[in-house]
Amino acid sequence: MISKLTFDDFKPGLVREYGPRLVTREEIVAFAAEFDPQPMHLDEAAGSATLAGGLIASGWHSCCLMMRLMVDGFVANSTSMGAPGVEEVRWLKPLRPGTQVRVRTTVLETRVSKSRPEIGFVKTLCELIDDKGVTLMTLTSPMMFDRRATATSAMS
Repeated sequence: MISKLTFDDFKPGLVREYGPRLVTREEIVAFAAEFDPQPMHLDEAAGSATLAGGLIASGWHSCCLMMRLMVDGFVANSTSMGAPGVEEVRWLKPLRPGTQVRVRTTVLETRVSKSRPEIGFVKTLCELIDDKGVTLMTLTSPMMFDRRATATSAMS
């Protein structure tokens, strides 16, 4: 019996949540210092002088946090082969220090690959949600997974 999630385990309408994770000031500043050194990501006072109104996480940091929660939640225990891209990312509200976040995934659609029928695509809406239930970010992407028959024969 296979314990890993395969394409066959994802049905349209399936909703799952992963997390939570507390986002600290230190990690926001450390990420920004290395990858996105804009004032609103590095310093409270500098951030206060911007539209952000204070220190906020980089949108790219939010993407990385989402990915970490997804890997810990289900990707590491699946036949995931990554994704051919991302259809859309939207940063809706700022992520501030001291916020606890979680990820909600909703399967939008699934389809077997026409060119490689041993794999399937799972189009997923991923939402980064704060501790008050506010959606901070959304990401839509088609993920690729082995199909169960393929995974079973590979283990034989």
